[in-house]
Amino acid sequence: MKRNLLLICCTFILFSCKQEYIVRSFESVSIQKIDMDSTSIRAIHAISESEMLFAGSRGDIGLTEDSGKTWSFDFITYQDSITPHFRSIAKTTSSIFALSIANPALLYKITNGNKEIVYIEKGAKVFYDAMTFLDDKTGIAIGDPIDGCTSIIMTYDGGDTWNKIDCSKLPEVKEGEASFAASNTNIAFVKNTIWVVTGGTRARVLKSSDKGKSWKIIDTPIIQGDGPQGIYSVDFYNENIGIIMGGNFSKPDDNKANKAITTDGGETWTLVADGKAPNYKSCVQYIPGTKGKEIIAVGKTGVSFSNDGGLTWTNISKDGYYAIKFVDNKTAWLSGHKKIGKLILK
Repeated sequence: MKRNLLLICCTFILFSCKQEYIVRSFESVSIQKIDMDSTSIRAIHAISESEMLFAGSRGDIGLTEDSGKTWSFDFITYQDSITPHFRSIAKTTSSIFALSIANPALLYKITNGNKEIVYIEKGAKVFYDAMTFLDDKTGIAIGDPIDGCTSIIMTYDGGDTWNKIDCSKLPEVKEGEASFAASNTNIAFVKNTIWVVTGGTRARVLKSSDKGKSWKIIDTPIIQGDGPQGIYSVDFYNENIGIIMGGNFSKPDDNKANKAITTDGGETWTLVADGKAPNYKSCVQYIPGTKGKEIIAVGKTGVSFSNDGGLTWTNISKDGYYAIKFVDNKTAWLSGHKKIGKLILK
């Protein structure tokens, strides 16, 4: 009996050691650059180490299954004259979704090569910024305010139908407050909770705890007051730990009040590394499996890394990218102007 207990204890200790997070440090990284001809790519979906999807500015949907050695493309036009500028992409088990900016907003559902417009919206102020799916049934896309509230469309049937939430059910936003179509990462979710970030005259967080049925809005200390200032990206490691980042696109070297963290699910936010690296960033993402400690942020100013939950940062690459998405704690895909990148952390 004592021997069995000893074996059980040893097994538990070994398992615990395997699960322990070991802090990593990086002073620099190399990124495999893949040139993409004449397309600006702000929306990516990382599938695996060898597979990724993107939606680009030329109405192009790209897919690689061999780490970027070869690509398959689909080019979309609307009514033979409009080329959708895609800055949002999402994927369910069965379908791919791509959403264009500006007027008209065109949301395509692509299943087995068949393309279908499942939502269209017209109007001078129409401009959609980001889209994601919480699960195979529930999806959300957000856009600039119309009639005093953030434009939010939701699907609960796997993307077959999308409906816009009426402003009477959403918090009022201020004049000049909107979201940025910079990296398709100004929406984050964990289970049933969704966070959406804004910028401009106000930099705030919209939060729903019930898959988009009800919403509230939360102030943040991120820089705000001017058009290009505010929150450009949000990510959550779990229900409580999250980070927001951005800055001033027109003054990318500034790093004052451009990053904040939360430990209470986004109810309150605290500035971190204020006045220190990194400067303006368009995308921030937690590295999976690192206990909320490791974070990477990218932007036109380069790539930055934190291994203490965002309190301190190291600039690890000068390569400019718009977005990053991780496959696991070692591999990520990046996108930028006329390029895709693959980052390997060792």
